[in-house]
Amino acid sequence: MTEVETAEIKLEFDTPRFLHELFANDLKNLGYLETVLGVKAVTRDGWITLSGEETSLKRARAVFSDLESALRNGRQIESRDFRHAVEVAAGSGAVGVTELSGVKLVGSRGRRPVVPRTPAQLEYVRAMESHDVVFGLGPAGTGKTYLAMAMALTQLKRRMVQRIILTRPAVEAGEALGFLPGDLQEKVAPYLRPLYDAIHDMLDPEEAQRYMEDGTIEIAPLAFMRGRTLSRSFVILDEAQNTTREQMFMTLTRLGEESRMVITGDSSQVDLKPGVRSGLAEAEHALQGVESIAFQRFGSEDIVRHPVVARIVEAYERYRQ
Repeated sequence: MTEVETAEIKLEFDTPRFLHELFANDLKNLGYLETVLGVKAVTRDGWITLSGEETSLKRARAVFSDLESALRNGRQIESRDFRHAVEVAAGSGAVGVTELSGVKLVGSRGRRPVVPRTPAQLEYVRAMESHDVVFGLGPAGTGKTYLAMAMALTQLKRRMVQRIILTRPAVEAGEALGFLPGDLQEKVAPYLRPLYDAIHDMLDPEEAQRYMEDGTIEIAPLAFMRGRTLSRSFVILDEAQNTTREQMFMTLTRLGEESRMVITGDSSQVDLKPGVRSGLAEAEHALQGVESIAFQRFGSEDIVRHPVVARIVEAYERYRQ
């Protein structure tokens, strides 16, 4: 029986705090590194010692190199980032954390830029940069709407578009919308709340208020898009699985010159009445292969909310299948 030769390397960093930030201040992540790559990790002060086979050590070194580069590039390392770097080093991923950190979408001054957290999110951002119409499809919590909003603000600040239009169907209100108390803004506010939340997360309150008051950012229910031509605009249609076939076609054909459109939705969460086919489902089939239109699909591995959310989605998918 051949005895496996082991070696040891010592990695030193600027400060203990810098090192701890590399593994998201959670020693459990080092345990994950040990399990996946087959190394032993011992850390103290500003250094970490790794021992194991030469190949495993080379992979572990690559993990810390990737994370160090990302951290110095301004990324705040989270546990999912550390684990992703380990998986890439182990050969189950092609896009490292540094590459994910290379794309920055702007928000307000003094706030951290919005960056992709997963390879699918990176592909989504690149698709929005290079296509006129992009569909972001997948479960809740995968950043579909949030990244679309960040891209819209980025293009607005770069003067690539003159305004942002955010819309979604108010399905639950149906024909009773006119009977709800208050003015139009108050009637539809509950259905548009996620879009308001994204805006206020990326912009300071004064800037957000100014944009909405002067019409630079417009938030409206889908019913109010009919008859309009949207030029030099970045249009986001959220919760598109709840559009009818007629509504989806109407929205897509509103697109004017120098405009972009991002359509987000989850075909497993349709709230339409029985027998009414989702416009998103039809568009997924009708528009495949059409020039300047891209589809980006997300899975449970792209959920960036609480880790248990991904497990909930996976459990439901197994049950429903």
